[in-house]
Amino acid sequence: MINTIIEAVSAALYEEFGDRYRIHMEEVSQGLEEPCFFIQALEPAGGLLRGPRYTRINQFCIQYFPESEKEPNRECYNTAERMFACLEQIALEGGSCRGTRRRYKVVDGRLNFFVNYDCILRREGEEQSMGEMTSRTEVKEGG
Repeated sequence: MINTIIEAVSAALYEEFGDRYRIHMEEVSQGLEEPCFFIQALEPAGGLLRGPRYTRINQFCIQYFPESEKEPNRECYNTAERMFACLEQIALEGGSCRGTRRRYKVVDGRLNFFVNYDCILRREGEEQSMGEMTSRTEVKEGG
């Protein structure tokens, strides 16, 4: 699920920013060419709802490395506004997912954009039914 979301985020960024901006899903140790994005999942979590349904909380940080050396913060603020729009909703297999808790901060001339893509999953083959129950009742006569 995480890789599917990362690919959808990458597609949304590509559609908004074009091929001039490189999009990385793995860390680049050397030769990072700006401007570029780096997408990473922070701390995916999940839990059981009821029956075969599970929650998935998927928080992501998308880092942006600006091209400008003179005004990197200005470039980061402009990029963040565009990211608010293009990451509001991403296309996934069979539907879409809305980005929530979107926020950002600029630290040391780099943009850190945070967004959650939370969802509810259903595991196949775990369908449970109520089953059958029988009951017997009697009326007690009062005196």
